[in-house]
Amino acid sequence: MNKHILDKEVQQFINSNLLTDVNRIALAKPMFQNVGSAELAGQIAAKKKAKNKLPTWFSEAGIYYPALLSIEQTSSETTAAYKADLAIGKSLLDLTAGFGIDSYFFAKKIGEVYSCEIKPELAEITAHNAKVLGANNLSVISGDGLEFLKSSTKNFDTIYIDPARRSNDNKVFKLKDCTPDVTENLNFLLAKAQRIIIKTAPLLDISAGLSELKNVSEIHIVSVKNECKELLWVIDRNFTGATKVVCVTLNEKNKVFQFSISDLQTKIEIAQSEPAGYLYEPDVALLKSGAFNLIAEKFGLKKLHQQSQLYFSDEIKTDFLGRIFEIDSLLTLNELKKEKELQGNVIVRNFPEKAENLVKKYKIESTHDDFLIFTQNNKGYLVIKAKIVQHY
Repeated sequence: MNKHILDKEVQQFINSNLLTDVNRIALAKPMFQNVGSAELAGQIAAKKKAKNKLPTWFSEAGIYYPALLSIEQTSSETTAAYKADLAIGKSLLDLTAGFGIDSYFFAKKIGEVYSCEIKPELAEITAHNAKVLGANNLSVISGDGLEFLKSSTKNFDTIYIDPARRSNDNKVFKLKDCTPDVTENLNFLLAKAQRIIIKTAPLLDISAGLSELKNVSEIHIVSVKNECKELLWVIDRNFTGATKVVCVTLNEKNKVFQFSISDLQTKIEIAQSEPAGYLYEPDVALLKSGAFNLIAEKFGLKKLHQQSQLYFSDEIKTDFLGRIFEIDSLLTLNELKKEKELQGNVIVRNFPEKAENLVKKYKIESTHDDFLIFTQNNKGYLVIKAKIVQHY
């Protein structure tokens, strides 16, 4: 950590050049005696990335930024604030802190927070920023979090872990392939804390995760603007019973859909009628949960087809997690061929061709609110012309 980056004139330069090409800055002659051009470019690139993702850090004077990769990999403030509400008790250990975003938000909820980071420079940066942000109840430990816990006599109410999902520069998605291996150390972790919260790759299969873990009381599937950001596993030492699945969308208006994992066995009848009224496309959080039949039951919707994962209703239900379209008309593929000057955004669901190919094939012009949804129901392939009325 080069503390000269925090010099007043250097900080002024960084703030004045947030719109400047960082590559040009990196290749320029050094402008400051103790700060290299590449360092300046790195600070500017990281701060620019933080503007929307980490507005608290971006707007605070005196923040020191790590390498851009650390900013890209860290939680956003939105998801970090959500996680903080899952912690219990008065003490928490963040076993793999990184840039410390999660640790900071935990510290806003929990009285005593320890934050471990294995990379010394990143730990130094996190400690500096914690002081700048006034997180005086956050203690940063430089070193391996698991080794710190093994050598400490202290127990915690909550332990949070975001295992590294890279091995020799290749991303991994199985829990046993992450670092640290929470499956191997779970008994030890449960002996040291009442609650364990594990963040895993969104691609991790839920049934696979449940087979590797135990005492899973809750699984939180967190989505922002229809992108699955985090899969959170809440493990409680004394928990028995059925796991609760919580689907949450963190947008302008947060929405939640939760159920017991045993409810996944729900069965419904596939609609025999043609879709009319409003068409419902589930958010990725709902799709990740696998609750395809339960969605129809809980929201009072008709399911279009067993494999399409689209639903319809005569009513508009704005508490639905996902997009809602008002159906204009239905077309068969033969009828579509006769249409001229087709307009709309193309969506493909349970249909054998890709959207980009359909756009070229039918010469479809893109518009803002109109959609052509290529899918199928029990009678075969169809195209639904619709207008969007809810984005998230």
